[in-house]
Amino acid sequence: MKTALPACGLLALGLGSCQSVSQPAAQPTGRLQAITRKVDLDRFMGDWHVIAHIPVFLEKEAYNAVESYELADDGTIPTTFKFNKGGFDGPVKTMHPKGFVHNRETNAEWKMQFLWPFKADYLITYLSDDYKTTIIGVPNRKYAWIMARTKTLPDAEYAALVEELKRQGHDVSKLRKVPQG
Repeated sequence: MKTALPACGLLALGLGSCQSVSQPAAQPTGRLQAITRKVDLDRFMGDWHVIAHIPVFLEKEAYNAVESYELADDGTIPTTFKFNKGGFDGPVKTMHPKGFVHNRETNAEWKMQFLWPFKADYLITYLSDDYKTTIIGVPNRKYAWIMARTKTLPDAEYAALVEELKRQGHDVSKLRKVPQG
């Protein structure tokens, strides 16, 4: 989440065609900001494969990681974060955090709750125009998730997303590519 984080945000607290979209200004020494354009929550819902992450401790050995969002009638976002631990045939781990849209003006800032009453920050810091790739982060840049609607991305598209993480001030040397089978 993040962890929530993928749940993308996991207790921290988961480029189309590389189109240009509203993006936060790089602020490596300040708090990371969410995108400023409005996120269409209905389009954002569904499955997102975690392509790479700067992981929280619970997901350091994640394989086949998928974060799934569903918009509830009350405006909350029940989330399922599922992965195999340690290998493609490892035990399946599943978490069910709940998302809360924090900034209704953009829908790009959420709070994720893995354990009541604690909520972690969840920022959509990049979203392709076609809603096929996204980057999720937390304000202090300690964790981040590159996610896509597909299990893999072309090398050039992945490299562009890594560059975007770097532009946002993340330490990409900590980035782990998540094996997807």
